[in-house]
Amino acid sequence: QVQLVESGGGLVQPGGSLRLSCVASRNIFSIRTMGWYRQASGKQRELVANIFSGGNTNITDSARGRFSISRDNAKNTVYLQMNSLKPEDTAVYYCNAKYGWYDVWGQGTQVTVSS
Repeated sequence: QVQLVESGGGLVQPGGSLRLSCVASRNIFSIRTMGWYRQASGKQRELVANIFSGGNTNITDSARGRFSISRDNAKNTVYLQMNSLKPEDTAVYYCNAKYGWYDVWGQGTQVTVSS
């Protein structure tokens, strides 16, 4: 089973940018779907964006136009570029991989958007 480690979170002012990284313990070329989810305090975990093995991406309405997702198969890494951050983007961001019958999560990285 693949293991996922996220990094890149932190404190940023409204309007700022962050890039989150998710490094997998093995090659991600064949992983069907990789994605980023987030969970704000007191709320359910929600999808932010995902990227499929063929390279297609899906960005949810709350992130469209501000966030982008990409993958570097050579580095076993998936990125979430977040621009124009808003206070409502504050959450723990989780990386996810779906392949076969596996549904794997990282430990999460905290993103706080505040002045």
